[in-house]
Amino acid sequence: MNPEGLIVKQSRHSVKETIDLAKELLERSGAKIYARIDQQAEAASSNIKLGKLEYLLFGSPAKGGQLMAVDPLIALDLPLKIIAWEDSSGNTWVAYNDPSHLMQRYSLTPQQATLTDISTLVEAVTK
Repeated sequence: MNPEGLIVKQSRHSVKETIDLAKELLERSGAKIYARIDQQAEAASSNIKLGKLEYLLFGSPAKGGQLMAVDPLIALDLPLKIIAWEDSSGNTWVAYNDPSHLMQRYSLTPQQATLTDISTLVEAVTK
């Protein structure tokens, strides 16, 4: 399960713990958290049964602004997102946009693409 342009990793934590940890690490690094959404609760409000699924929208106005100055269309992929969900076997998974995919999609330089790379964060969260 690795759709094109995404990186998917397993977490040893629950969905809530994974997103809690990601939020904590992001805030500690100075990132701005724009939203935390519990999709399971949102779906339930429409009588839709959905497994555990949460995500964070986050970023850095300074870093994102640099990228949007290069190509305003990148705002379609910013702020950055990280999602965590539980599969039918009870495993927790984390996914985010692959920076190399964003680099190709928006013709970013490798240096610009590093502004979208959250691999280090995800490694810390999933350990």
